[in-house]
Amino acid sequence: MTDLGALFLSASFAQNMPLSLFLGLCTFLALSKRPESAIGLGVAITGVMGVTVPLNQLIYTYVLAPGAWGWAGMPDLDLSYLALIAFIGVIAATVQLLEMLLDRFFPAIYAAFGVFLPLLTVQCAILAGSLFMVERRYTVAESAVFGVGSGVGFAVAVVMLSAVRKRLAYADLPAGLRGLGITFILAGLMSLGFSSFAQMAAQ
Repeated sequence: MTDLGALFLSASFAQNMPLSLFLGLCTFLALSKRPESAIGLGVAITGVMGVTVPLNQLIYTYVLAPGAWGWAGMPDLDLSYLALIAFIGVIAATVQLLEMLLDRFFPAIYAAFGVFLPLLTVQCAILAGSLFMVERRYTVAESAVFGVGSGVGFAVAVVMLSAVRKRLAYADLPAGLRGLGITFILAGLMSLGFSSFAQMAAQ
């Protein structure tokens, strides 16, 4: 398996954002009630991360990183302290574009997202993708693979949870477990399953 293939699988399963790293749980739990909403969320996060992580890599490498302005005679200029603001700006612009496209071409999915679509701007899993990219010093290709892989992993997890929750809608659960109670238990059990991927990757 190539390094990029291994990186994709690692980002999707071993380092799954909601179930291994526990990032993005707000939308993960809120939009997993129906498979339709879960699929839409998974596609949206995959698209946003697939665009923003490599784009932020280029911005960081050629604008913000120490020594990036060496070509202009300013090798000591370090703008890395602006990375968080720049990353959030890129994510906000990408989410705004996605929101306009969904509103224009997929109004049903747009309505299903509700208030959670603009909240993707501050979705911690999306921002974490860019921060991990800087910390691990990924190239552009690695950043693109990592971003798409992380989005696919999030999509797989949220669709799996929504499928189980739909089945449990017809189950006779105790009153204290209905709603978010059983959802937290399901997420915990799924997390245990995904942690086995991390153990396999570590060996």
